[in-house]
Amino acid sequence: MLRAVKNRFGSTNEIGVFEMGESGLAEVTNPSGFFLSERPRGAPGSVIVSSLEGTRPLLLELQALVAPANFGSPRRTVIGADYNRVCLLLAVLEKRVGLPLMTQDAFINVAGARGDRARRRSRRGHRGRLQLSRPAGSRRRGGDRRGRLDREVRAVAGLPARLREAAALGFTAAVVPGNNLATRESPAAGGPGVGSVEEAVKALLGG
Repeated sequence: MLRAVKNRFGSTNEIGVFEMGESGLAEVTNPSGFFLSERPRGAPGSVIVSSLEGTRPLLLELQALVAPANFGSPRRTVIGADYNRVCLLLAVLEKRVGLPLMTQDAFINVAGARGDRARRRSRRGHRGRLQLSRPAGSRRRGGDRRGRLDREVRAVAGLPARLREAAALGFTAAVVPGNNLATRESPAAGGPGVGSVEEAVKALLGG
């Protein structure tokens, strides 16, 4: 992945994706399909998220695994995402949704991330260097005096571009922030609008 760190005349948010082949570096014209090519169908604990790298939407596989903790303090292992944000989201799921995660080890991985290099290099002959640092949405800090963390799912930028990228790879539905449905930037594809973490969990898992 080629990323500019300084550009006097333009943005440094754009990236180039290349693959090393027999004849040298070749451009990857469909990065999302490239990163998802090894994803098994129907894998538990796997979800596809859309991240904006500059103005380019990228679809990435986010993997999660939980298992009973063997010690008093549950273990949190995060590869390719922000550790503190993952811990915050786990706490929100525990407190607001009722998932008993404080007794579970949690392992979070963005497929193709820096810590995943050895596996991908051995299987495909290239190095993945993904770091999911610009999430599609975020939790908002509550304004009351107790410092409560809200469970709201906020609107995101560039939603039509994200959904068009997903549709190009065959996805027919998506869980999107409900606030995006009420703005002029309406989605380019259908999907349930959610306003809270609870609604998102129900839309994804049912019940």
